[in-house]
Amino acid sequence: MRFGRAPPRSVPPKGAVARFADAFICYNIRIMDIAKTRAITLFAGHYGSGKTNVAINYARWLRRAGEEIAVADLDIVNPYFRTKDSAKELADEGIRLVVSDYANTNVDFPALPKEIYSLVAPPEAGGRSTRVVIDVGGDDRGALALGRYVDDIRAGGDYEMLAVLNANRPLTRTPQDAVEVLREIESACRLPFTGLVNNTNLGLRTTPEDVLESFPYAEAVAAATGLPIRFTCAAAPVAAALEGKVENLFTLNIQRLYYMTG
Repeated sequence: MRFGRAPPRSVPPKGAVARFADAFICYNIRIMDIAKTRAITLFAGHYGSGKTNVAINYARWLRRAGEEIAVADLDIVNPYFRTKDSAKELADEGIRLVVSDYANTNVDFPALPKEIYSLVAPPEAGGRSTRVVIDVGGDDRGALALGRYVDDIRAGGDYEMLAVLNANRPLTRTPQDAVEVLREIESACRLPFTGLVNNTNLGLRTTPEDVLESFPYAEAVAAATGLPIRFTCAAAPVAAALEGKVENLFTLNIQRLYYMTG
């Protein structure tokens, strides 16, 4: 189906690092094939894998390529890393954010907005007028919330379910552990993964060598699951040193969390 398109927007972020990251979003547009993207792209994985940051950057990439985009936050388990932390930046770029009204509050109420149903409904039911990026809750517990939407997502058939890998997380340090977590997520939400994202990192301490050394790990998970590695992520300063060395390198602008100051 045809999605609504709008002229790519260029909203210069503030600060030298942000400007550098913004330039690499344009780099992502050059190397990633927009024609291979799906109507719905879901990002799931172990707690702390970085799936929220990947989801936000993926949505920004689609938007800069001229797509109409909505981001849906299904993470009702972890209140500390939320798409709502980037609400202003997403709004400035014309990206619609659908998130619980209680996100980033001290109210512990696991509610999901009803608008998500209209985003994932199949075309024959009047849905999917825009591309959707979904941030799924961490591990099997967080993925349970996705289950209520799976029938609609399957009905359209136009989706990608990507597992975000980070070899530096305590419970997924080995490929075997990572595969076990992925199987648990699939069982909880009833939706199989279709690809992998290698997002191995150590936060702001990540070096180019950390990314390069993660390849055997990601390749082992790919071999065990039969899933392709869609892309490898690196923060903008690290990605600069990896350009030309990593196939399908996807550059990230690190999300600024709501409790950070300065």
